[in-house]
Amino acid sequence: MVAHDSLALPTPDRFPAFPYDPPYSIQVDLMRHLYSSIERKHRKNAESTLRQPYPWLADEQQRARKGKISQHGASGSTGEVVIHVTSEREYEERLMRARNAEAKLRALARARRANVDMPFSPDDTDVADNLDNISPAVRALMAKMEKSSGNHTWSEGEEPTCTKIYYASRTHSQLTQVLPELQKLRFPPTVCKSLDATKHSEICKNEVSRRKRELDQMEGGGHDRIGQRQWRTVPLASRKQLCINEDVRSKFGDLDEMCRELQQGKAGERCQYLPPPEEGAKMLDFRDQILAFPKDIEDLADAGRNADTCPYYGSRKAIPQLSPAREALGIDLTNQIVIIDEAHRNVTSTSLSVSLQQVKTYYEKFRNRLAASHGLHLRRLISYLEAMSKVVEEWAATKQASTEVMSIPDYMQRLGRKVDGINLLEIESYLRKSKISQKISRYAEVAAARVLDVCNQPSHVPRPLLPLQAVEAFMLGLTGTREDGRIIFSRVGKEGKSEMEMKYLLLNPSTTFREIIESARSVVLAGGTMSPMSDVIGRLFPFLPPDRMTTFSCGHIIPPSHVRTLILTKGPSGSLLEFKYAQQSNVQVLKELGQTILNLCNIVPRGVIVFFPSYSSLGFAKKTWRTDRALEKFEAKKKVFWEPEESSAVDSTLSDYAEAIQSSSVESSDKRAGAILFAVVGAKLSEGLNFADDLARAVVVIGLPFANKNSPELQERMRYANEAEVKLGSRRDPHSKDAGSELYENMCMNAVNQSIGRAIRHRSDWASLILVDHRYSMAPIRRKLPSWIQDGVCVCDTFGQAVKQLGSFYRDKKQ
Repeated sequence: MVAHDSLALPTPDRFPAFPYDPPYSIQVDLMRHLYSSIERKHRKNAESTLRQPYPWLADEQQRARKGKISQHGASGSTGEVVIHVTSEREYEERLMRARNAEAKLRALARARRANVDMPFSPDDTDVADNLDNISPAVRALMAKMEKSSGNHTWSEGEEPTCTKIYYASRTHSQLTQVLPELQKLRFPPTVCKSLDATKHSEICKNEVSRRKRELDQMEGGGHDRIGQRQWRTVPLASRKQLCINEDVRSKFGDLDEMCRELQQGKAGERCQYLPPPEEGAKMLDFRDQILAFPKDIEDLADAGRNADTCPYYGSRKAIPQLSPAREALGIDLTNQIVIIDEAHRNVTSTSLSVSLQQVKTYYEKFRNRLAASHGLHLRRLISYLEAMSKVVEEWAATKQASTEVMSIPDYMQRLGRKVDGINLLEIESYLRKSKISQKISRYAEVAAARVLDVCNQPSHVPRPLLPLQAVEAFMLGLTGTREDGRIIFSRVGKEGKSEMEMKYLLLNPSTTFREIIESARSVVLAGGTMSPMSDVIGRLFPFLPPDRMTTFSCGHIIPPSHVRTLILTKGPSGSLLEFKYAQQSNVQVLKELGQTILNLCNIVPRGVIVFFPSYSSLGFAKKTWRTDRALEKFEAKKKVFWEPEESSAVDSTLSDYAEAIQSSSVESSDKRAGAILFAVVGAKLSEGLNFADDLARAVVVIGLPFANKNSPELQERMRYANEAEVKLGSRRDPHSKDAGSELYENMCMNAVNQSIGRAIRHRSDWASLILVDHRYSMAPIRRKLPSWIQDGVCVCDTFGQAVKQLGSFYRDKKQ
């Protein structure tokens, strides 16, 4: 017990690895809180974290070395200590060699690009190999010996076991922001500091010194970051992001299944980027290159092209293959750290009928070749799909309502006696382990391509969705806890072309999340705008006792004078500003709003972002302003931009918006003072984007973006929240909102806070935040605004008061 206490990590007061000295006080508070929480194995909610877990990870590595040495020091043994340190140094040397190799590959790739017009230039490899004086016979013998020494499979040479941090996010762009931050950390070289204080390990110290000298010599040349300590990072993504076989990517069909077919192919038919198992050394070398330098997804794909090795399988090789989606990625969360930086399953009547037809066709084609167990499972699957199709057809024929919600037991009862005796868990297990859905879909695609070829029709068409895999995901939901799920029947599509949709709705995400909580050492939920936190805790961690949960929320690093938060209750004409759903298409209300925004454009310099509660409300406003020529007045003040309908147009819109702001500040001939961008809360531009400095000198939020309360899905969520609160025995004030209403309000305010967070991105930044709707002045709503703006909120009873406040704020910023 004494030894265990001696290895406990005290929470430090300083963090030398932090790249900025001195850090802000709130950054130190966050790092201390997170460090302590991970050490004590807590589950934590934090508003903002990126670099903070890594100082603990560095100290954990030192603790592991110290514990290893202390363990053998008690018995006076030095041999095993030397072996431990030597193996660790050998691993670091291997990564160092991989860094040098990758640097050469990058140089060769640059040279190839630079010398595309010099086909007769000498081959760089002849110089790099430095083998000019070796005879062809000796070269052949060396190549034979190298191939023989590398003749082992991928399963050998696994990465040493260590504590890991799994960083998950909703988008790849958010993950990409992590690596530059990691590279800024200032850690000392990877040397075991605790060895110097060990009296009995002189041999160990000599070994470390010798190895360090060798490593320093290796670090002497090459890439400018080779001599620095590098975090071992592995980006994980799908084949869609990482496949570098352009021939496969250009073909019609399922990319995943085509990859699997090429992986199993014979010599000459395998993917050219996938080394055969007997040549595992090439894959292991590429694995080391992945670990040698931090890489994002794009970097990993480029490294694969340079090394002519598959980055998809290389990234899987870079993590131990220990552990359903996590299992496929080789992820084992036991005693690890999980950081999540901020489930629907649905099938349509079309996908259901196509799936049934595909399975039947496959079964009839291969029934005589299938093993008895495969045939049995496929017949059960066909019976289940037939029952599901019958339920959809009967609902479409008998129900007049556009939507219906039913419980899982009710749905299972409607499926009928034919499938009553079928174990759905067995079917789900068979589908997952056999991957038969991919094979059936692939066969259906090949058959369809043959038909197109016979009919002389072009076969290069967009890759279709795989309906059977969607049905498989839906069936997986049915195997979960029945009281936590609902089935929603609805008609989707335009009249005359509508079809039926079944959606599985998971009401209790904590059931799925619990497995992660119980496996990992710590789980950190991090975000810049997670308010209100009570909603997150109640939905994900209702089973956790208070002593296993910590929360951290802090203010902003900017001084109070850098932000001015206003609530506009009245417009320029004195009319009350309220944008409930019924008012969002009211012409007079929209004209008042247009005049309000025009006045703001006269005051706010450079960029203005205006968020509407929905696409429909933005469309109504745009139509009204075009009719009464308000848009022309906007254009006279600022260049106008609109959130694009297609995601592919987001980058170009943002680029044009930024260029308009920049050009207005340098071109005196342009009388327009910047640009204005109209966007939608919760859509493409309200999350994950940074509008720093002149890009957003004001963020305007129009109305409260409440979801459609008539939505059966939302009604079911609210009903479930109320029922769950009763089960937990929670008591509320009789005059307060119930749990369902709180959920409804929290969803709205979370979206508002996300939009507000797009502006003011660093300490020197400044902007005004303008909330246009008198309901923001109500105490329950104001309490759910971010804590860092609550104290400075000014409720403007007249529009003139707002103009005065903004005028004073921007005059101060000009000075």
